[in-house]
Amino acid sequence: MSQKYIKTKNNNTKSPAYGKYYAKAVYDEKFVETDDIADFIQTQATLKRSDIKAALDELGSALKHFLGMGQKVRLKGIGIFKVGFSSIGVTKLEDCTAATITTRRVLFSPEKERIVVGSTIKDGKIIQEYVNAKTLVKDVAFEETHDNAMNVPAEQSGD
Repeated sequence: MSQKYIKTKNNNTKSPAYGKYYAKAVYDEKFVETDDIADFIQTQATLKRSDIKAALDELGSALKHFLGMGQKVRLKGIGIFKVGFSSIGVTKLEDCTAATITTRRVLFSPEKERIVVGSTIKDGKIIQEYVNAKTLVKDVAFEETHDNAMNVPAEQSGD
C-alpha cells in the first residue's frame, strides 16, 4: 500500500504560489480503529487479540492521566505526546493566569532516527552527513490516484 495523492492547483490569486500545482494527500474515508490495530498486532505477536485490545483501550486513559500531570509521554517507536495550549495576551503580569488559557491540544512529535547519508574527511576527522528521518513515515511510498475522496473540483485537481 501507499499514501495516495492528487494533483491540486493553487487558485489563490494573492498567493505567491498562484497557478502552481501541488500534491495533496487523499485519505480513505474509513478510520483504522482500535479493533483493526489489535487484529494487526495479533498477527505480528504471540499475544491474544483481547489482551492487545485491553492494553490499547487503557492507553487513552494512561495518556490522559500523565498529560494531566504535566508529563511528556514517549512511546518507543511512535513518538512523544505533550500538552500544548494557547492563551490570551494581557498587559499586566498578574493578569496572566490559567483563566487566560483558551485552547488545549495534544502535541505529537514522531520519533526520529539519525540516518547517515554520507561522510567527508575534514581536518583529518570523519564528518558524517545525516538526516533525521521520522521513524513512522520514513518508508512510506507515494502513488498518484484519481480517486478523489476529498471531492476537490476537477479544475483544482489538474485534470
